[in-house]
Amino acid sequence: MRCPRCGARLHFRKPNSVTRTWALLISSLILLFPANLLPILTVTYLGDKQPNTIIEGIEHFIQSGTYFIAMIIFFASILVPLFKVVGIMLILTSIQRRWKTWLRHRTLMFRIIKFIGRWSMLDIFVIAIMVALVNLGTLTSITPAPAATYFAAVVVLTMLASNTFDTRLIWEDSHDRESSGNIEYPEP
Repeated sequence: MRCPRCGARLHFRKPNSVTRTWALLISSLILLFPANLLPILTVTYLGDKQPNTIIEGIEHFIQSGTYFIAMIIFFASILVPLFKVVGIMLILTSIQRRWKTWLRHRTLMFRIIKFIGRWSMLDIFVIAIMVALVNLGTLTSITPAPAATYFAAVVVLTMLASNTFDTRLIWEDSHDRESSGNIEYPEP
């Protein structure tokens, strides 16, 4: 079957979508704190071990004058996970409070969150590549620290949250307004 409005293929509803999405989001929000506060990498240089958090890495790049890399790390490691969690929480809250405006904006925001989710594992891949490439025995080595596991868990949980969410819930109450002719469109 296809949607009469947009022509997209229809699928069955996802049972308990809101509850499951909330559970996954709360779990990812809890894990977001150790992911940002604990060391993500341990750099060993001539026997001296130095654990580094994400923030310390950003500060290092700022002090060395590579602002672009610092900005990318800040955006990808701190802002994007926070944006995903807060964005899905806002959408869930709007459904539970039955907000009837900004339906297209919420749908667009969810699509952006889902698209960004594909690229969220980039930080973990960078850590894996650094661990594989920078291993010069006793001279220099890089090992992942506990925050890498927490960060990977946050990424996986937010991706699962976006996959368990049923987007039709955003538009569910709008059908009543369409049939009565009281459609509210946001200002451009």
